[in-house]
Amino acid sequence: MQIETRPLTVQDYDELAETMKRAYPQMSESIWSKKSIEKLTRIFPDGQICITVDGKLAAVALSIIVNYEEFGDDHTYSDITGNYTFNTHTSKGNVLYGIEVFVDPEFRELRLGRRLYDARKELCELLNLKSIILGGRIPNYHKYSHELSARNYIRKVRDKEIYDPVLSFQLSNNFLPIKILKKYLPEDEASRENAVLLQWNNIYYSKNPNTMQDSIIRLGLVQWQMRPFKDIESFYEQVEFFVNVMGDYKSDFVLFPELFNTPLLAPFNNLSERDSMIELAKLTEQIKNKISELAISYNVNIISGSMPVFDSDNNDLYNVSYLLHRDGRKDEYRKIHITPNEKRYYGMKGGNEIKVFDTDCGKIGLVICYDVEFPELPRILADQGMKILFVPYLTDTQNAYMRVRHCAAARAIENECYVAIAGCVGNLPKVNNMDIQFGQAAVFTPSDFAFPSNAIKGEATPNTEMTLIVDVDLNLLKDLHHNGSVQVMKDRRKDLYDTYLK
Repeated sequence: MQIETRPLTVQDYDELAETMKRAYPQMSESIWSKKSIEKLTRIFPDGQICITVDGKLAAVALSIIVNYEEFGDDHTYSDITGNYTFNTHTSKGNVLYGIEVFVDPEFRELRLGRRLYDARKELCELLNLKSIILGGRIPNYHKYSHELSARNYIRKVRDKEIYDPVLSFQLSNNFLPIKILKKYLPEDEASRENAVLLQWNNIYYSKNPNTMQDSIIRLGLVQWQMRPFKDIESFYEQVEFFVNVMGDYKSDFVLFPELFNTPLLAPFNNLSERDSMIELAKLTEQIKNKISELAISYNVNIISGSMPVFDSDNNDLYNVSYLLHRDGRKDEYRKIHITPNEKRYYGMKGGNEIKVFDTDCGKIGLVICYDVEFPELPRILADQGMKILFVPYLTDTQNAYMRVRHCAAARAIENECYVAIAGCVGNLPKVNNMDIQFGQAAVFTPSDFAFPSNAIKGEATPNTEMTLIVDVDLNLLKDLHHNGSVQVMKDRRKDLYDTYLK
């Protein structure tokens, strides 16, 4: 058996008429004229789809494009088709309107209707149309019309208490009922002239397709080797080396680790840990501006790991990450959850602002190391539209790293987003409290069919200086949200619990 989905042509008309008679034995007067098929295939050839089985016409779907606002949700079949003239079709419309679907009874066990609907959905996405809308028949309604209103009939079909061959099929294909259309198709006695206005929304639709963001985003992660630097210029050379590499590979983002500039603490070893970190903080503004210049020069957005910032007015020390955009903008995030080690040795304080950042690649989130172990924080960011979460970290031992890693992987699944982590590796023997580091950069994904089976898009070799370059597809996140095996963000019981900012 050979099944082919292809455009319908006017040469298929004779087979179409015979197939339609078998599909609608009680509605033979509504058979499409050859003139109608000729016009539809001429004005919108892509919208007329058929399926053949071993060369025999088995199923047909007919469609037009309309400016839906001209008709609204209260129209008849005659209205939407221009009294069967199809003058309502316009290539500048925003909705694919389904005007016919039928399948030869001989082939109904092959589920050809699903293939037709999938082809329509692909066409809707390809043409960047807002939705598919149609008036669906309810051919079994005549069996219940004496006891049920059309509204109650639809509810029982939706709840699977009643089976309707058309409506049940459309609901299973993710079409949502909008309203009941009265006197939609007068010759449809089985439906008692009723139809259900149904809609399937194109989640990839963009009002401004010419400025639509590419869904493929390239992430560049730096697994940074701790090493002594004779001066700050040597540090800059190493930073620029990685930015240059990522720029050559057309990365959209470069992620450096938490406190990756701490080799510059070496000259302050004679001071206490806190005082030496305050001295390092005096370099942060200069380093931030230098890396911002690199972001612009190499056309890449840089998350500059994190660096200490000292508020001399309040005598407060913060752990701060900077998002340095390739267009010159600068954003910052202050680590909110401070580890016992950071409090004990440096007297660091936590920041107080939780927000997503708008970039030329969409909305991203940024948290630092320990923050990712608190699930409420990324959840709030996800509710604000975050699609990629960046986590610079610094861990000394493998068990500390595993805490960050496992929590980051969980955040990707529960928030339907990508999570990128990058840390330092190696030893730094001549800097107090920075002796050893363990790290393995990675990018985690949700866990569903469209993603790797282990939910890991890519990972570096542990404890080796290297880069990790990974492409992530934001459209897969959209599809997961609407059609995933589980839909975590939508299925939360907000009637029982919620996460919110104070």
